Amino acid sequence: MNQILEAILQRRAIKVFDPVEISPDTREQILHAARLAPSSFNIQPYRFYWVETPQMKNEAARLCFGQSPAATASALVVAVADIGSWKATTESELAWMRTAGFSETKIAEHDRRAKSGKWFFIQGWFGVFGLLKWTILRALHFWKTMGTLPVARQGMFKWATKSASLACQNLMIAAEALGLNTCPMEGFDGRRLGRLLGLSGKYHEIVMVIAIGKKSARHVDHPQWRRPLAATVRIV
Repeated sequence: MNQILEAILQRRAIKVFDPVEISPDTREQILHAARLAPSSFNIQPYRFYWVETPQMKNEAARLCFGQSPAATASALVVAVADIGSWKATTESELAWMRTAGFSETKIAEHDRRAKSGKWFFIQGWFGVFGLLKWTILRALHFWKTMGTLPVARQGMFKWATKSASLACQNLMIAAEALGLNTCPMEGFDGRRLGRLLGLSGKYHEIVMVIAIGKKSARHVDHPQWRRPLAATVRIV
């Protein structure tokens, strides 16, 4: 079987881990795989916080309600939707393009797109500009076939969460392929965990916390059930 498919098919949410050290090289491979996930406009609107120091990990596990995966993991990876990093990201990509052999035409095109794209992110005082954009797009939609852009703050977080989730899946598959195991968790105190990590409520929202480590012999794999394809997929 293809190794990638094998990693996908054998991945399970592990509830109890044995204490193992994750080397810096393995950690970097896992996080590198995560950041290679596709993202809208290549904005990569997310951050990962790898929590491994005992004091920080214990406190983060407590804020995950002391769940067994969080308490026994070698590290916790906090995935954060970040709607405030777009400007730095587009500027960094533009600087990279200038050194990577792109033509002046391509660089100018990217620069124009980045400058016009800023209106996608700007919300204005109390979200007034976001509301105005939403109103204009809704009006245009009556006459034109078009997508409804996530122009308000809540929609922006939803948009960023999609990219963050793709990166999380890459991370978990990479960990599995490297002989580690994971457990994604949605149970956590987002406000206090965000404060522990120094997040800004204006730009950041925690998507999930991923416990990572080595599956313990105490963990029991139960038979796995998924809906049959016929109940999940419709081919039209």
